[in-house]
Amino acid sequence: MGLLSKLFGPKADFAALVKAGATILDVRTPEEFKRGHIKGAVNIPLQNLHNQFNRLNKEKTIITCCASGMRSASAKSMLKSAGFSDVHNGGGWMSLNSKI
Repeated sequence: MGLLSKLFGPKADFAALVKAGATILDVRTPEEFKRGHIKGAVNIPLQNLHNQFNRLNKEKTIITCCASGMRSASAKSMLKSAGFSDVHNGGGWMSLNSKI
């Protein structure tokens, strides 16, 4: 398994996941989020995520995103460790936005 597949996991059909009701979780800072984001995304900065799991539904699919994909990979790992089962790393928000 290559580095990219370790970070991002197997390729997912993000458009289909969003159409089926997935939550997009943007883990950038509020300042970054204000400069641009995916419509409907939930903004919980990575450094606050562990205190705000209750804002997310464990039964829903979650797609994490950030600026480049590194923080979203960390967020995916944190969510999986907290019992969220269907989590995908969407990578950078601009790239993800073009896929949905």
